[in-house]
Amino acid sequence: MGNAFRRSPWQVFGLVIGLLYGLAITIVVVGVLFAARLIPDVSSLHSVLVVIGSIVVAGFAVLPLIFGVDDTLDPRKFALFGLPNRQLSTGLALAALIGIPSVVLIVCTFATIVTWSRDPGTTLLAVISFAVIVATCVLVGRVTTTLASFLFSSRRSREFGGVVGIIVIVLLAPVAFLLLTIDWGRDGLSTVTGFASWLAWTPLGAAWSVPGEAAQGDWGAAILQLLIALATLGLLWVAWNALVAKVLVTPSREAEARAYAGLGWFGRLRGGPTAAIAARSMTYWARDPRYWVSLVLIPLVPAFVIVALTLGGIPAHYASLVPLPLVCLFLGWTIHNDVAFDNTAIWLHVVSGTRGVADRVGRMFPPILLGIPVIAIGSIVTAAVFGDWVILPTVASLSGAILLIGIGLSSVASVLFPYPATKPGDSAFAQPQTSGASAALAQALSFFAIVVLASPIIVFLVLGLTVSPVWLSVAPVAGVVLGFGCLFGGLYLGAWAYNRRQPELMAFANRND
Repeated sequence: MGNAFRRSPWQVFGLVIGLLYGLAITIVVVGVLFAARLIPDVSSLHSVLVVIGSIVVAGFAVLPLIFGVDDTLDPRKFALFGLPNRQLSTGLALAALIGIPSVVLIVCTFATIVTWSRDPGTTLLAVISFAVIVATCVLVGRVTTTLASFLFSSRRSREFGGVVGIIVIVLLAPVAFLLLTIDWGRDGLSTVTGFASWLAWTPLGAAWSVPGEAAQGDWGAAILQLLIALATLGLLWVAWNALVAKVLVTPSREAEARAYAGLGWFGRLRGGPTAAIAARSMTYWARDPRYWVSLVLIPLVPAFVIVALTLGGIPAHYASLVPLPLVCLFLGWTIHNDVAFDNTAIWLHVVSGTRGVADRVGRMFPPILLGIPVIAIGSIVTAAVFGDWVILPTVASLSGAILLIGIGLSSVASVLFPYPATKPGDSAFAQPQTSGASAALAQALSFFAIVVLASPIIVFLVLGLTVSPVWLSVAPVAGVVLGFGCLFGGLYLGAWAYNRRQPELMAFANRND
């Protein structure tokens, strides 16, 4: 680990910055914990430390699984040394104490001994809790880090872990929003106390809670929580030893080679160029991580929005009208840069003389195929949650119109305003370095143009809910006219632009290869 200072200057610079950052955090936290020794309100101090400590333990456990890390002390690197499993697992666990997170943890947790040095008994439990907390965080970090390096060795598994991480972050966002809405001056302490009351009896916060319970005179709860913490540490030690023994005799996971029978979508969609392009697009959407990562994230954005609206005071039955149109908005917008996703493979369309209509219609097949059941099922669910079936035609027409408008505009934007995209075969989370202001402008214009063109239907829906139900019968007519008008207009303009700009599209593909 000392070899980290022998790397390139920029890597050493990053390491020094990390050390300084950890030192700054340590100084601040230690100063606060020393000052907390003088706080007479032991109950409130206990609740705050339990909640913060639980977050620390959860961070050691979850972050390696979500984002993955470069495991310097991977047990598999010691497979040829002939070390006994128990000796190797013990050595790796002790070596994990060397590192910026571990050193910060040790120093800050040691300062809690000063915080709880109220009497000899509490001080003794604080010392024991300090050792248990450090050992628990180190072991849980070693277990999850080894699992991450073992399970996420292939690119597809790493991308799956990245998707899970993004999902977790998105799902936690409403929780953060809820915490921001709390009046901490009035209700903050009671909220923290409520969290601490059950975290103290979980493996996350039991060890942090022991000295606080003792300081309050509840020695029975302190002993029980200490037993929970020790049992958690014992289970982690057993799991760590078993994991080391397992990975030492297990080769690195590699992506499994799959054997496919038949022609897949090419066998189902038989015909001319349009059917071939539609079959290829469906194959990409099913197998290419660049597409399915976006598809996985599409339902999460409306979920976050509806929670935010509800917490912001919007009635739940009105907020229920938002998710389905949002899903259709993102689904139609997904193909706004579809040509760039082909990269240099676009030359097959050019040299084969594929007409623009075939290319445009074939690419819109996946969002249409997915959008039909989404709108059918989503409209029924929306009307049921809203509590009035009169809204069903309006919601269905609005969602369908947004989808068709998005597909029509995307058919034009992907030809006129392509911007560099992740190359085929690269990670779905890789970003091309050539992407700049032009990419952001193309994304913003194509996205908000869909909203602007669909705004008349949204206005009719709002008028139908607030002024007169007559407007609810106008919205479906407007949805059909605007939706199919934009779809056919976009396909016509997109096909015309594709026929005229084939040389420019080839130059764009070669420039960004």
